[in-house]
Amino acid sequence: MATSGAGGEGYSGLNGIVSETEHKIMTDLPAELLEYILCFPVLKHVDICNVSCSCKRLHDVCHGRGKVWGHQYKLRWPRLQKHYRQNECCDWLKEYRTRHTVGLQIRRTVVSISKRFFTEVVLGDSFAEIESLGAPEHFCEDELLSILNSDRRKILTLKYYAKKILYFLRQQNILRSLKMFLEQPAEQQSALEGAVLVDQYCNPLADVSLDGISSQLEEITDKVKKMLRMKNSSHPSLRVTQGDCFAVEDFELERQVVVALNAVLYEQLQYKGNECDYYNPLNSYIHQVLLRRTGIPISLSVLYMTLARKLGVQLEPVNFPNHFLLRWCQHQRGSGDIYDFVYIDAFGKGKQLTAKECEYLIGHQVTADYYSAISTTEVLLRMVGNLLNIGKRGEGNEKSYQLLRDSLDLYLTINPDNVQYLLLQARLYFHLGIWPEKVLDILQHIQALDPSQHGAVGYLVQHTLEHIQHKKHPVEPEVKRRSAPEHVEVQYSVGLIMKHKRSGYNCVIYGWDPKCTMSQEWITTMRVHQLSSGANQPFYNVLVQDGTCRYAAQENLEPHSAPLEIAHPEVGRYFSEFHDSHYVANEELQTRYPEDMAETLGTVRDLYHRLTPSSGQASGQQESPKGTGGSSQNQKSQENQEAMPM
Repeated sequence: MATSGAGGEGYSGLNGIVSETEHKIMTDLPAELLEYILCFPVLKHVDICNVSCSCKRLHDVCHGRGKVWGHQYKLRWPRLQKHYRQNECCDWLKEYRTRHTVGLQIRRTVVSISKRFFTEVVLGDSFAEIESLGAPEHFCEDELLSILNSDRRKILTLKYYAKKILYFLRQQNILRSLKMFLEQPAEQQSALEGAVLVDQYCNPLADVSLDGISSQLEEITDKVKKMLRMKNSSHPSLRVTQGDCFAVEDFELERQVVVALNAVLYEQLQYKGNECDYYNPLNSYIHQVLLRRTGIPISLSVLYMTLARKLGVQLEPVNFPNHFLLRWCQHQRGSGDIYDFVYIDAFGKGKQLTAKECEYLIGHQVTADYYSAISTTEVLLRMVGNLLNIGKRGEGNEKSYQLLRDSLDLYLTINPDNVQYLLLQARLYFHLGIWPEKVLDILQHIQALDPSQHGAVGYLVQHTLEHIQHKKHPVEPEVKRRSAPEHVEVQYSVGLIMKHKRSGYNCVIYGWDPKCTMSQEWITTMRVHQLSSGANQPFYNVLVQDGTCRYAAQENLEPHSAPLEIAHPEVGRYFSEFHDSHYVANEELQTRYPEDMAETLGTVRDLYHRLTPSSGQASGQQESPKGTGGSSQNQKSQENQEAMPM
């Protein structure tokens, strides 16, 4: 970069004398200034590569550990900065290359998974191939997040599988953390940390961390201290700082803490037991308890016990049947007499109960064993057991299956030899048609633990082996062409946004059958015979706005007057993009319905784009829209069906 005029011929000064030109080029500039110039935001990594190849001077300025490549790395992947110390000396060029390569590998893997597992309900442990890449975990996660944070209407299928992979990877990390937690000595295990790990495992995509939860509890602790200071300005708990191990010895001082804690938690902050929606799994997740200020006895007890201990009051968890409690020793510590304790009901706004009054909560007498303090591991087993029971009570949809799977994973990580839940896990995987090899491992473990289970084990082994053989010879997907004579009555096509005439729900078609293919029992239960055309009409598989999948009769559906996005978790499994008025089927769905997208485009044009500036005339009577949508018989068996005629 020269400072002379064109051609470097020199210039005429003010006195008319021609001066010799001083040639100044860019490489003569100080290294600090060159770095500053090369860190301009408009320059991309390709520009830096080109510059560094131009000469040795610029190559040296753009060395891997310098500011230029550090700037490029931070500019392109800002989320990764938390993994580096401030002003850390690092080979940024090497990091850049590694992160770039990992990004390409992750995207290729996600694309391949979408092609291979389109017909699977759950992808299973095939995500392990992501782990086998040997790439840094934070690079893999950052690329998956980049996919998820891109344009919300685009690359829906890529996002669908990226989300599942991220879910799997985070859960594997959390399981490792849980195993390390369980290996700690019992006295070092914190019920709060265990509850956070349970929360994280069931909500791996949520922003839940022990530090974040602890910070919120510190805020509540400060409020309690403020309340305590008003009553007793010299209380020893006021001098406790975060992280201190401290115990109040005087009973009256303990009582003052408990009173202040109740006042803040239940009166000031309005925490309460969730009696109206008791079986909502959110009640068991500690971050949701803090957010919604409601929970069930065990989650509120963990919160209450943690806050009390921060203020020097040692409370112990009690595994009371049907209603988790805390106990507070009123006499000498270490007493085994159940009448030496007051029992605190965190669900009942911190109410203090005698041993006899506890029995009134459940309506019957119990033995003294039920009043004993339990370990942190036992607290977690009960917490996970609650989630497991909620999953078993579910409606058989993907959400309840996921909760059941997650809670079984957690329970068997804590108590790996529980035959009852091992058998339940094997049956669940068998029912979903996933992880057949893992099912065999589970069954082998059950047989070793309890040979009396040979009947149930033998049945599952036989059918699992059949499933494995079936997977080795996959059946080609059924292809439905709407031009076929037997499909002449099919009016709608995949990707169309529809409205149910009777129920009023909004949905998108992802499959169709020329006639109802459900069982006679289903047809009778759903009163399909009450429809004007009965079962002898096209039926459509639809994803509904409320998150369910349904099988609806053609006469009950009509194109939506104002197409909108359908917020269903499975949309990305079938569609690659939302295009204002319809969804675009992904490659896998188009293979099954090869003629539908052309029909969908024609229908959308007729329905929503008839009046154009160039037409110059009003549209006449609309024609009956045509289109398609569909799914395999396997898909239908996994859907929630309506309770009224379709």
